[in-house]
Amino acid sequence: MIEKRIENIRKALADNSAGLITNESDCFYFSGFNRSEGMVLVTPDTATLFVDFRYIEAAKKASKIDVRLTDNFFRDIYSLLKNESITTVFVQSESVTLSKKKLLDEAFDGIHVSTDINLDKIIREMRAVKSAEEIALIKSAQDITDRAFSYILTKINAGKTEREIALELELFMKKEGSEGVAFDTICVSGENSSKPHGIPGNKIIEDGDFLTLDFGAIVGGYRSDMTRTVCVGKPTDKMTYVYNTVLKAQTEAIASVKSGVACKCVDKVARDIIETAGFKGCFGHGLGHSVGIDIHESPYFNTRCEALTKPGMVITVEPGIYLQNEFGVRIEDMIVVTENGCEDITKSNKSLVII
Repeated sequence: MIEKRIENIRKALADNSAGLITNESDCFYFSGFNRSEGMVLVTPDTATLFVDFRYIEAAKKASKIDVRLTDNFFRDIYSLLKNESITTVFVQSESVTLSKKKLLDEAFDGIHVSTDINLDKIIREMRAVKSAEEIALIKSAQDITDRAFSYILTKINAGKTEREIALELELFMKKEGSEGVAFDTICVSGENSSKPHGIPGNKIIEDGDFLTLDFGAIVGGYRSDMTRTVCVGKPTDKMTYVYNTVLKAQTEAIASVKSGVACKCVDKVARDIIETAGFKGCFGHGLGHSVGIDIHESPYFNTRCEALTKPGMVITVEPGIYLQNEFGVRIEDMIVVTENGCEDITKSNKSLVII
């Protein structure tokens, strides 16, 4: 699989040129080694992961491409480029800062350092469609996430704080095999639930509160992402109406997904339902985002994304309604696009849970 990825990069390169991959997630994608430091160099004849002493032992065990120990990345990469008579090296413009570009220009004397082809765009398009192996890892991460939701329902009650629930949720996922949290867990209640990316705090959960939980696990370097909103105590009629509106928006948006649909059209399905129900301006974020090695990948379900869905894309569907100083509701599943529809890989109950 990694050999095919490397070959796709080579096809995008001109003669006597190389690609230098510096983004952390992309280095993992092209090497199989998942750490915060390292660079991957792809030339017409070789693919090499450069790491320093801290990671050499682990890299040799995990990497699917050649590994080289270095105490000076630019010097040793330059040496390999010269040995293979490379005249141009393309870099990732989105992850190479202006200061690093200047250092590369100075270090690679006689070799043109170019951003003329957008390596980031090429790699984004490759990563957008997941392989069967990648999808299996995402499903494993989601299985932990689903089990964590079932578990946390037994721990939620009025009197506990948001932070207590969030920590309990994260601890369970790690005990179940998650390599970490997929992103900072969101656990917000009452008025705080109107903040889409609220931070769990010392607020005590009260009877009559909505509690929104947005969380995910990591397996094999791949992430999951789901959101459920539950009610602690009896909801008001307004709370029930808002919840059912969000659920309808999500259900119908998922039903609209199939290969070849413009991402913005899927967003419109959910947005129209929410606005028709009287909540225009209360759904201020996109309907969803792709998930994989990173929690936010391309393409996106939003009002601007023209990209067409393709089989193998893994994208969240997460409409919400947020009423400032009152409450908020969000429901999120992950779907895998198929030729004639999609597979919802989030298995947790979506009807309103009342605790």
